Amino acid sequence: MKKALLICTVMVFLISCGGVKRTQEAINTGNYNQAISKALKNLSENKTKKGHQRYILLLEEAFQKNAERELQHIAFLQKEGNPANLEAIFKGYSHLKSIQQRIRPLLPLRIYDEGRDAYFDFRNYDNDILAAKTELSDYLYANANDLLTNATYKQDYRRAYDDFKYLDEINPGYSDTKLKMEEAYEKGLDYVRVHVINDTEQIIPERLEDELLNFNTFGLNDLWTQYHANPLKNVKYDYEMQVAFRDILISPEQISEQQIIKEKQIKDGYTYLEDANGNLVKDSLGNEIKVDRLKTVRCNFYQFTQHKAAQVTGNVRYIDLQTKQAVNSYPISSEFVFEHVYANYDGDKRALESNLVNLLTLRAVPFPSNEQMVYDAGEDLKARLKDIIIRHKFN
Repeated sequence: MKKALLICTVMVFLISCGGVKRTQEAINTGNYNQAISKALKNLSENKTKKGHQRYILLLEEAFQKNAERELQHIAFLQKEGNPANLEAIFKGYSHLKSIQQRIRPLLPLRIYDEGRDAYFDFRNYDNDILAAKTELSDYLYANANDLLTNATYKQDYRRAYDDFKYLDEINPGYSDTKLKMEEAYEKGLDYVRVHVINDTEQIIPERLEDELLNFNTFGLNDLWTQYHANPLKNVKYDYEMQVAFRDILISPEQISEQQIIKEKQIKDGYTYLEDANGNLVKDSLGNEIKVDRLKTVRCNFYQFTQHKAAQVTGNVRYIDLQTKQAVNSYPISSEFVFEHVYANYDGDKRALESNLVNLLTLRAVPFPSNEQMVYDAGEDLKARLKDIIIRHKFN
C-alpha cells in the first residue's frame, strides 16, 4: 500500500514538473499566450497549492513580456499609419484586456517564498479599444461602401457583404450597415432557375418531379446560391439548371421458377438393440437399450421469384444565361429493382430447412406499376441530384 502511494506521489510530481517545464519553454520561445493559458489552467484548479507556486511566477513573467510586446507592436502599427492595420490594432487592445479579465478573478496570487503578491500592471484599455473600434468601423464602412458602389463582379458584392457583416459584429447598429449588408447580399447572389426536361417516351410521375424540385427538403446550405423551381418575374437569373431525363428503361414482369429436391433422414420412433442371437441388449443398469429408427423423407420444393427493374438515366446541365453556354454537365442515373420470392412444395415438408419453410407462407404479389417503378428509382435520384448541387460551384 505504501509502495503504491509512493509511486502515485512520484507520478503526480513528474506530471507537475512536466507542466511547469512546458510553460517555461513557451515563455522562452515567445509563445506567451500559451504560457499564460497553461498557468491559468493550473492555478484555476488550486491557486494556493504549494506545487503551483512556480506557475504564479511564470504567469507574472509571461503577462509582463506579452504586454510589452503587444504594446510595442501596436505602437509600430499606429506609427505606420496604414488603415489596413486598424483591425490588428483593435484586436491587439481587445486581447490585452481579455488576458487581464482572465487573471483578475484569481487575484490575489501569493508568492510564499518572497512574502508578496504577484504583480500585474493592469491598464484600462477601454478608451483605446473604443477609439480603435471607431476608426476601424469608419474604414470598414467606407471600404465596403466603395466596393458596393463600384462593384463589377458578384465577388465584389460578396466582399462588401463580408466587410459589412464583420462591421456589424464588432459595432452593431453602426450607420445603415444592416441595410447595406442586405443590399450587398442580394446583389451577390447567384440565381438559378431549374427546368426539368423529359426526352424519354415514358411519363415522369408528377410527385417525383415535385420532389426533385422541392429544394427546401434538400437541406442545402449555400450562402450565395438560390435555386428557384418556380421562376419569379422580377428576378434576373444567372444560370439555368436543366435536369434532363434521357432514358427510362423498364423490364418486363418476370416470374422465374426453380425446383429443388430435398432429402433428409429423420427420427421415426425407435427399436430395441439386439445381439447376434436376437436377444435384447441391456446397459449396466439393466435397462434395455433403445436405438433411434431413421426414415428418409423427400420433398420437391418450388421457388418462384418475381422480378421487375427500372433504370432512369439523364444528366444535369448548368447553362450560363448571359453567354448561353453550358458551364458544366453531370451524368445522373438510378435503378430500382423489385424482387419478391415465394414458394410451394410437393412431398414431405420435414425435409426442408427452416429458411425454405418460411418461404412457404408467402404468396405472389401484384407487380408495381411502371409509374411506381420510376418513382422508386427517383428516390435515389434525389440524393444524387443533391450531391451534384452541393459539389457544383459557380465561382
